[in-house]
Amino acid sequence: MSLQEKMTHFVPGARLGEAESRSLRGALSRFGTGVAIVTTQGADGPVGMTVNSFSSVSLDPPLVLWSAARASRRYPHFAKASHMAIHVLGADQLELCQAFAASAHAFDSADWHMGADDLPVLKGCLARFDCAAYAEYDGGDHGILVARVLRATIGEGAPLLCYQSRFGRFDPEGR
Repeated sequence: MSLQEKMTHFVPGARLGEAESRSLRGALSRFGTGVAIVTTQGADGPVGMTVNSFSSVSLDPPLVLWSAARASRRYPHFAKASHMAIHVLGADQLELCQAFAASAHAFDSADWHMGADDLPVLKGCLARFDCAAYAEYDGGDHGILVARVLRATIGEGAPLLCYQSRFGRFDPEGR
């Protein structure tokens, strides 16, 4: 199979038009990512959000980051949060991923409990990071939220992955 390239040029300082925005989103979607759900305690109860922007930052101190669209109605809950839990999803958790992508209050369809620091904690994930808010940075139309890891939990299984806006799995055994 040959690799075909389609180049789009972006003019520095200019706003992206619809075609440029679509091209950029398409190029960014070629980077496969893991999928996570971030939860926190909101003013009216637990809130969650599906993300694929989760990344490690530092081991000393233990820092991770994720980003969220500032236009999202969920964003203020996380920007104000003192603590949050980041749950790395397994391949068998697609329905949970979709539920939290659709609704901030999808806890009815989840197996969860209140954990330390008044955090809503989802059960059965590949990994969970219980975190304290550390910093927030301007990321254009997104906020970049950096969190200090207080506790980490490890589960078992294959990861849920996102590639070209579709979900799939990776078989670590190479089958």
